[in-house]
Amino acid sequence: MKNLMQIYSITLSLVMTVLLFASFHQKEQTEKLEEAEEIAKAGEVGMTGVTPGALPQVITSIDLTKEYDFAGEAVPQDNFDALERLNRELSVNSYWHSNTLLNLKASERYFPVIEPILAKHNIPDDFKYLAVAESNLRNETSPAGAKGFWQFLKSTGEYYGLEINDDVDERYHLEKSTEAVCLYLKDYYTQFGSWTLAAAAYNIGGPKMKKYLEEQKATNYYDLNFNSETSRYVFRVIAMKEIMTNPVAFGFYVNTDEIYQPFTYQIVLVDGPVSSWGEFALEHGTTYRMLKVFNPWLITKSLTNEAKKKYEVKIPL
Repeated sequence: MKNLMQIYSITLSLVMTVLLFASFHQKEQTEKLEEAEEIAKAGEVGMTGVTPGALPQVITSIDLTKEYDFAGEAVPQDNFDALERLNRELSVNSYWHSNTLLNLKASERYFPVIEPILAKHNIPDDFKYLAVAESNLRNETSPAGAKGFWQFLKSTGEYYGLEINDDVDERYHLEKSTEAVCLYLKDYYTQFGSWTLAAAAYNIGGPKMKKYLEEQKATNYYDLNFNSETSRYVFRVIAMKEIMTNPVAFGFYVNTDEIYQPFTYQIVLVDGPVSSWGEFALEHGTTYRMLKVFNPWLITKSLTNEAKKKYEVKIPL
């Protein structure tokens, strides 16, 4: 009997310990949830009261009930596959914090350059987000040799009028490469009759797009079975558009003094050879580094220019 009482007492103690621990854990979780809600509310009013240097987060799922589109062409709401693919890209880019934050900062410098060129050629404004998807608004070089904001291959860049040689690579010239991409996209729109298909063709190539449409008997991007990259491509662009258009709704707060300011510069006309861009920079009151930052299309230390072509070189103010 005594042993039974001891077993009962031990069992009762264990049960009480478990209940106390569970109660404490639940209270702790509730407090954390309340703290997260307070942080979220603080964020809505400018992060008042949040510890400096903290990175408060409230991780939630993406609302897919609103209507999404690219260049005025709707994502089909009755296609669960399309919505799940969109959900993936919205989620990835919403929570890829550093990359998306840097894109938001850079967009304030580069979108004002890109937007009027797209408008001049009657290209939908949404196509500026292709540059984000392609290069994160940087003059990148891909493993395949594609370069610049728009990731032109050499042959395609030359076909659309960009100068590419040992001294100059206009794939790195934002204004000229954006002019070229407008011509490129117009050709795809004429061929496929859809801006969404034109965007996808920009990624996979026109011949492959034509082949896929013929083989699969499809008429739109959302019904086509692509490789993984192209299958995600347009959704990635749409996700960039949604997040960068409404950053606060996705938890991104960028103060005006934190954005990357547009370049201010004067133009110096060069119509002959330049033996040293370093000396040229010093003569014009700047540095070699700044000269290259403002003119990344000048890819060597000098300029041969035997044809005496006229180049507009930006000198920072």
